[in-house]
Amino acid sequence: MRLSEGKSRRMKALANKAGVIAAAAMDQRGSLQKSLAAGKGIDKKQVTDEMMSEFKVAVSKVLTPHASAILLDPEWGLPAAKARAKNAGLLLAYEASGYDNTQPGRLPDLLPHVSAKRIVDWGADAVKILIYYTPFEDPKVNDIKHAFIERIGAECVANDIPFFAEFVGYDPQGGDEKGLEYAKRKPEIVTKSMQEFSKPQYYIDVLKVEVPINAEFVEGSGVYKGQKAYSRAEALDHFRKAASVATKPFIYLSAGVSNAQFTESLHMASESGTDFSGVLCGRATWKEGIPIYAKQGVKALEDWLSNEGVKNINAVNDAIKAAKPWYAKLEAPVPA
Repeated sequence: MRLSEGKSRRMKALANKAGVIAAAAMDQRGSLQKSLAAGKGIDKKQVTDEMMSEFKVAVSKVLTPHASAILLDPEWGLPAAKARAKNAGLLLAYEASGYDNTQPGRLPDLLPHVSAKRIVDWGADAVKILIYYTPFEDPKVNDIKHAFIERIGAECVANDIPFFAEFVGYDPQGGDEKGLEYAKRKPEIVTKSMQEFSKPQYYIDVLKVEVPINAEFVEGSGVYKGQKAYSRAEALDHFRKAASVATKPFIYLSAGVSNAQFTESLHMASESGTDFSGVLCGRATWKEGIPIYAKQGVKALEDWLSNEGVKNINAVNDAIKAAKPWYAKLEAPVPA
């Protein structure tokens, strides 16, 4: 697969000099509102637009000098896009926060006043979509999700902008996705999802994927909690197997885990020799700053980000030194 000149130029803007995507993520909306409300001791409805925007601007301003790009949302994130460092590319989310909980299947929806064209007009270098996906869902539900991604892929082709597809696994039976039983099934869920969305009809340019294991259940890992789902050797094999089915460049998402757990997972990815092309890392970098902002305001948040937030993002950057350039998977020449 060869990228168009426009897509290739924009991909270059999202990566560092080594062709690795070392991106920050600040497109959280519903979860951020909930966390800010908890930190302030108020109802979620009392979290104002100004609070949401102010938090995002602070994260963007302080962390993007240490990132190759930042992922934001068009609802509260456009001021933060303007506040980012000049070295950082921009991805914008296209999906509405969360999913349709009025019916089973975690069906997604798009932001009603957004289009791929508008995302281009706002100066973004890529469109990002998050979809909750498991190969073990009802095939009729997954067929809807497949068509959903096909439509967006075609829209991105028409507007000559890279398409980053993020898929997050879940248990259709309602089990605990952070528990031991799900951890045992996670490698197959991630691997089969990567295989599905590598298919050409989706026109996906970069797969944004979960690590195929839960490091808390890897025996002997730095974040091991005592229940074993896999040995370290088995975990490394799961990384290799998932990577082997991807025919598109892929990057890892932090999925809301701690910085320690995410960096531990990235070290395993590197040890396994997989050809991942970087990360899009959000809460693992900045979520501990939420209660500081909630109680002490934006200046205290910026001070915390400048110290602990920068340490967190640099720990991630250090953990992806073994990542491969995004264009290696495409067998494409180094972009000029």
